[in-house]
Amino acid sequence: MKNLNVAVCGASGKMGRALVNCIRNDGELTLTGALELQDNPHLHQDAGLLLGFQSGVSISSDIIAVARGSDVLIDFTRPEGTLLHLDACCSSNTAMVIGTTGFTDEEKLLIKKASKTIPIVMAPNMSVGVNVLMRLLNTAAVALDSGYDIEIVEAHHKHKVDAPSGTALGMGEAIADALGWDLADCSVYAREGYTGERTDNTIGFSTVRAGDIVGEHTAIFAGVGERIEISHKASDRSNFAVGAIRAAKFLSGKQSGLFDMQNVLGG
Repeated sequence: MKNLNVAVCGASGKMGRALVNCIRNDGELTLTGALELQDNPHLHQDAGLLLGFQSGVSISSDIIAVARGSDVLIDFTRPEGTLLHLDACCSSNTAMVIGTTGFTDEEKLLIKKASKTIPIVMAPNMSVGVNVLMRLLNTAAVALDSGYDIEIVEAHHKHKVDAPSGTALGMGEAIADALGWDLADCSVYAREGYTGERTDNTIGFSTVRAGDIVGEHTAIFAGVGERIEISHKASDRSNFAVGAIRAAKFLSGKQSGLFDMQNVLGG
């Protein structure tokens, strides 16, 4: 593989810094762009400054220029920003790795349409471990297809703006697909007051937002006399960055298409 030119969105944030650091330490990648909003206090600073090194790349708000100068753009921002970056990538024929969550169905359709022009890896969670967990959930759901209540519990830092997390919803979709259910019909997102007994063939979701929790997800299969829990806990953001870098490399040489982390991992 030729040396891959990679740009990072939200470069001064915690996830952006983790990505910049991973690119710095990967001999197959070159950091060629770093994006931030126009009012960001780190605009025009070196992208490596917050990490204690000089990257030679200044943080910019010029989306078009950054996209044109890169082979792949990695985005872990917010839906409104990601869609702007998507337009720029389509115009410049730049591949895209999207780890942003909270998209509406209509916005997901825009991304799917864009994938006919450029190659995109989109996943609610880029962690290799989480995507292994998704495979385990499929196996568990098939084996525990009756007599077990299913609940998904997730926890994130207090600054996360969407709930349930994209990863929690992805877990629900993996379980529902394995059981032949439609998640839209079987999901329960809120319980308050007199709810009555739990309905069979449903998937419940519970959300915690507190402190600086990076990300914790647990699927519970609760039967009579036993409970199976399948969990993933992230202690820092480096695992998400490593997965995103792997996704960027996966896109090298591809002309178009919409992929997920299961494709990246060979699933």
